Amino acid sequence: MKIAVTGANGHVGINLCKSLLNKNHQVRALIHQNSLGIKNIPVEIVRGNILDLSSVQQFLKDVDVVFHLAARISITGDHDGMVMRINTEGTQNVLTGALESGVKRFIHFSSIHAFQQGPHDLTLDESRPLVDHVGFAYDRSKANGERAVYEAVKKGLDAVILSPTAIIGPADFQPSLTGKAVVDLYNHKIPALVPGGYDWVDVRDVITGAISAMEKGRSGEKYLLSGHWHSLKELSALIQEHSHRKIVDTILPVWLARIGLPFISLYSSWSRTQPLYTRESLTIIQEGSRMISNAKARKELGFDPRPLTDTIRDLMGWFREHGNIK
Repeated sequence: MKIAVTGANGHVGINLCKSLLNKNHQVRALIHQNSLGIKNIPVEIVRGNILDLSSVQQFLKDVDVVFHLAARISITGDHDGMVMRINTEGTQNVLTGALESGVKRFIHFSSIHAFQQGPHDLTLDESRPLVDHVGFAYDRSKANGERAVYEAVKKGLDAVILSPTAIIGPADFQPSLTGKAVVDLYNHKIPALVPGGYDWVDVRDVITGAISAMEKGRSGEKYLLSGHWHSLKELSALIQEHSHRKIVDTILPVWLARIGLPFISLYSSWSRTQPLYTRESLTIIQEGSRMISNAKARKELGFDPRPLTDTIRDLMGWFREHGNIK
């Protein structure tokens, strides 16, 4: 089949394109910026912007399946409005193009952040409501993107929604936010940890789930692709185990970390780097659900996420091979 992938030069996109090629599909990749990873695989590269409807319409001509991955991820708000525009307006443009071109299937990548995280004493599954007008900009933008998909389904689009948790693993060329956190922990650029953690899922398992969703996911359905919840301290210990290098294990109280946020912001602005600790990320680390169910994806897609220790082992090896760490 001929398959179109938006956001093809991102962490998930590059891994997805490789897997689709291995299954003998033709891949047309929409990219907005250059990426070393995408240059090394034999896909049809199309430069464009999902905010430009005409270029999206041209990109989606004569394709069978669309994987929509393009998004603006943010843990620092939406100061220029581009998070909301790309994740909502851009998604609407891709849906419009898909409906016009008559694609056979549309796979939309949403996020665990599109869900309301509470109540925290109940398991979070696909029935959990989406965030509404209350919440961080990124969360609201991804929820709006999902709502647009459901409206397109009503118009006849065969679409499936995937909601992964924190994606981590090889190959991570840029690297991603999670990959950068691993590298920074290894290089002692993060002086201390905070209580709390994330649900981590291997990028390779997400790709397997996505391709399975293309092949047998039910139209109009959503599937949670979660992995395993681990604290930042446990993540740090795994990095230490698979690198044989002492990694930070000092735990700061969250209130102290919040006091330091203005200084972290100033340093990040001066160094032009992405801070790991922001008001949003600290909230996510503290308040994100620890009980996220992937039972539906396991049952219908054969989803089976590997242990985080295997992911960290392989990721550290990949980073070492590619010069991110020594």
